[in-house]
Amino acid sequence: MSHFKHNSRPVVFKWARMLRNRQTEAETILWERLRDKKLGNLKFRRQHVILNNIVDFYCYSAKLIIEIDGDIHRTPEQKQRDQERDSQFEAAGFRTLRISNEDVISNIDVVCKKIHLAATLPNVPL
Repeated sequence: MSHFKHNSRPVVFKWARMLRNRQTEAETILWERLRDKKLGNLKFRRQHVILNNIVDFYCYSAKLIIEIDGDIHRTPEQKQRDQERDSQFEAAGFRTLRISNEDVISNIDVVCKKIHLAATLPNVPL
């Protein structure tokens, strides 16, 4: 069972299931590189529920959350919300790696190397 999954509301799981069927272009590109343990034999989940939040991708063995950020994440209000959410995850022992849509679409190999490094070397700063 996933970390803290049992404390989440049922509606959040329904929403996550819906989001798995409505991925952004960047999420689809990255999922093709992460699924089926394609990246360093690491298992990733997509649109996964943690602490009553839905995260884009999650690696259980590394307690690594990966968020793919579009333009909305550049606004001051959303930056603040993202920071608060990341702090909540950090307090619970998770690490969050934020990657822009643009980086995923234009530099997928570099993004995958960064994710692999973050997942296998837990002391690497994100």
